[in-house]
Amino acid sequence: MSNILEVVGLRCSIAGQQVVEDVTFEVPATGITAVLGRNGVGKTSTLRGILGLIQRSGRVTLAGERIDGLPTHRIVQRGVGYVPEDREVFAKLSVAENLALAERQKNPRREFVANLFPDLVQRRDQQAGTLSGGQQQMVSVARALLNDNQILLVDEPTKGLAPKIVAEVTDALLEASKLVPILLVEQNLEVVRRLATGAIVIGGGRVIHTGPALSILDDPDLTRRLLGVHAESEATT
Repeated sequence: MSNILEVVGLRCSIAGQQVVEDVTFEVPATGITAVLGRNGVGKTSTLRGILGLIQRSGRVTLAGERIDGLPTHRIVQRGVGYVPEDREVFAKLSVAENLALAERQKNPRREFVANLFPDLVQRRDQQAGTLSGGQQQMVSVARALLNDNQILLVDEPTKGLAPKIVAEVTDALLEASKLVPILLVEQNLEVVRRLATGAIVIGGGRVIHTGPALSILDDPDLTRRLLGVHAESEATT
């Protein structure tokens, strides 16, 4: 199957307000596909709508199976991993406890995660709430990588992180993409340039462009028109 995820006519609302108008796109079964767009156009809401975390309508198909009628926990059980924008670690639990709660299969990828994030191994007994922002992001990514997911939805993983941590998270996502396709919302264009093969641009709650990521990033006029920034800028938000 060439596409792992197909979204058709997705509409989402929060507290009665329409935040995604009519989004249609496909995600291939390999590599990383970036979701780009200006601030407030519905990128995060699109991911949340796919997961059923907000009210939505439309068709969402995962590996040929309709999932738009399922509750969030059933979608997760079918292999949709999620790394939320604000990390959402359990602050009072240890790193090890945070990871253990994410395990849903008999043989989780503990060794793979430990090799990607050795710092978490050293801090396994530390309360997650006392970690730095970058370390909490590592916990959030690690939780999603423990299971054999069919796709990962990753929302702004480098937001607010120091350059060194950005590089570490980017390396981890690149390694993870060898095992599982990733749909990535990301504001750092250098990260997108390094990671993404394809790109979906959302504007005003609709998809306004799809194609190879570099076809946007290597075209200053297209980057400015679609994203509102110069190609060398780091932010698309």
